[in-house]
Amino acid sequence: MGSLIEALSESLSDHTVASFGLVVSLLALALMMAARQWQAHSRLRRRLDAACSELSDLRQRDPLTGLISREALEQELCMAVQRADREQRALCLACIGLDGFRAINDAYGHGVGDVVLRELAARLSAWVDDRPQVARVGGDEFVLFREGGVGELDTLARELQKHLNAPLETGALNLQISASIGFAVYPDDAAGPRLLAHAALAMRSVKQTGGNGHTRYDLTMSVKHREHAELLLDLRQALARGQLQLVYQPKIDARSLQVTSAEALLRWQHPRRGLVSPAQFVPLAERHGLIREIGAWVIEEACRQAAEWREAGLRMRIAVNISGHQLRSPDFVDQLLHSLRHHGIPPHRLTCEITENIAIEDTPATRGAFERMRRAGLHVSIDDFGAGTSASLAHIRRLAPAELKIDAGLVHDIEDSEAARAIVRAVVQMARSLQLHVVAEGVETEAQRDALVTLGCDELQGFLFARPMSPSALALWAMCDGPAAPPAFRPSLFDPTAPAPLV
Repeated sequence: MGSLIEALSESLSDHTVASFGLVVSLLALALMMAARQWQAHSRLRRRLDAACSELSDLRQRDPLTGLISREALEQELCMAVQRADREQRALCLACIGLDGFRAINDAYGHGVGDVVLRELAARLSAWVDDRPQVARVGGDEFVLFREGGVGELDTLARELQKHLNAPLETGALNLQISASIGFAVYPDDAAGPRLLAHAALAMRSVKQTGGNGHTRYDLTMSVKHREHAELLLDLRQALARGQLQLVYQPKIDARSLQVTSAEALLRWQHPRRGLVSPAQFVPLAERHGLIREIGAWVIEEACRQAAEWREAGLRMRIAVNISGHQLRSPDFVDQLLHSLRHHGIPPHRLTCEITENIAIEDTPATRGAFERMRRAGLHVSIDDFGAGTSASLAHIRRLAPAELKIDAGLVHDIEDSEAARAIVRAVVQMARSLQLHVVAEGVETEAQRDALVTLGCDELQGFLFARPMSPSALALWAMCDGPAAPPAFRPSLFDPTAPAPLV
């Protein structure tokens, strides 16, 4: 019996030891798995923290330029305003918008545009020597602020303008950057939350007057901004509501003083404002992407009117103004030719007037458009020639237009200014060497007419001969059913007469 009990005790002892060992093993395994899970959780937490930190940094930084973002700028401005309050000093904020940046993107591509933005960011950062004080707040808009120094605001602005205007070289391109700068000063011009908005208003007011300048915010800008917004809203609906119309101003042969053609001029008859000047609404349409639709309507309406006149026996060449936005559009020439075919108008009876500042861009888009228009047989004219930095003889040869149209400012001064006469003389001589037609616009006096005829201009246009008029008024004049007034229409413009070559 004793032997049996001893054997049983030994068996139980072995079983307990084995069970204990199993428990220890399981516990060790559980601890090891827990440790691995903790390590994995730690790695995941570190990655999550790093991702959150990176996301926060992305919100604080503009990825293209490395400047602080709008969100970070607002935080920096808040702290700067608090310091200005404590130290009883002013805070100056500048909103900077590149001039013509969309044209750079359209002409050279977004890669070049990105280079321009990065260069501008670098120049601004170097100028203030403090990156947190410079931010990119929009596609081509930047903001910087400086504490104090408001009494020297004009000097500050001129220095900044000079710093930005330095030529920029990228690859084979040599670009000239210009910018519009608007200033707002705390606390004089706005409370902290409105400081940026008021500086932006000032910047846009500079753009509306041609850019490449600076101004400080004043209260009238807010009023103008509301008017601007209302006018833009009305302009978006003007075409659909039939408020846009074309009037026509005749062009006169300089030798015979007979009407040879007419220029289509856009007008907006607003139901409340009356007649809105193109100088007011065309830049608005260009800035807000409406000019292509409006420009396409102008071409279509001018072709329709030319077809209507042709049915009445009047065969005039019509001139239309082409914006830079239209010219850069890849389907512009196709749309233009479609309108001509639709109304049965020969291409040589349409003159496309393109301003000199657009023509001298010398980009693949403009060169290609000029080439296609020329091959299609369109009469291409460079408008406002001599208004600014005139295109070179070599550049004119490359574009190969059919006509140069002398700027009205030169015509205005031609009676009293030898310099103006010398410029017109040089333009005519250059045109003769390239076998180009020369038109002078803005002729208002007989003395101007006589000087332009003596200098060798081919055609004249201006209030001296006729003001812009409705299509029906022009037709009545041509058919001699309206008030008799010189000049007469060239006989070759009428169907019963054998057509003469149009030059």
